Amino acid sequence: MRKMTASVGTAAFLVVAPGAVAGLVPWWLTGWRPGGAYPAGVRAVGAVLIAAGAAVLLSAFAQFAIQGQGTPAPPAPTEHLVIRGLYRYVRNPMYLAVLAVITGQALLLSRPVLLGYAAAVTAAFAAFVYGYEQPSLTRRYGAEYEAYRRAVPGWWPRLRPPRDTTRLSR
Repeated sequence: MRKMTASVGTAAFLVVAPGAVAGLVPWWLTGWRPGGAYPAGVRAVGAVLIAAGAAVLLSAFAQFAIQGQGTPAPPAPTEHLVIRGLYRYVRNPMYLAVLAVITGQALLLSRPVLLGYAAAVTAAFAAFVYGYEQPSLTRRYGAEYEAYRRAVPGWWPRLRPPRDTTRLSR
């Protein structure tokens, strides 16, 4: 897949998937109206989580188009396994970013319903990763993915990339 096509496909998928999960559904649940009054510090943490989650999400999506030359969407997968950038620290930065945005919205808006929604989304992400994504990546990339999977944690980011990342990089 050419980089331009990958970029357009990745941008479209960004709007559709994370846009719905972290944007449309929280709006349906809250109308973006604040609930109770969490302390200002809690709301500030929420704003930071939203900003950090959005930045990580955009960076991770860009990595798919640039390095992987494909999209995160299963029908248009990458030509290359994406293992650079944030993917050197954690295998699932997109999912973590979406969860950060939703949790940040819950804190910023003082809406506990979004914490419940974040828990449900976490369960859905885990089921998808373990039930579909990991087996699919193993079939597509074989030993390369297995080595990556052993070197990089799935859900809890490392502070430093593993030493053997250079063997995994292109």
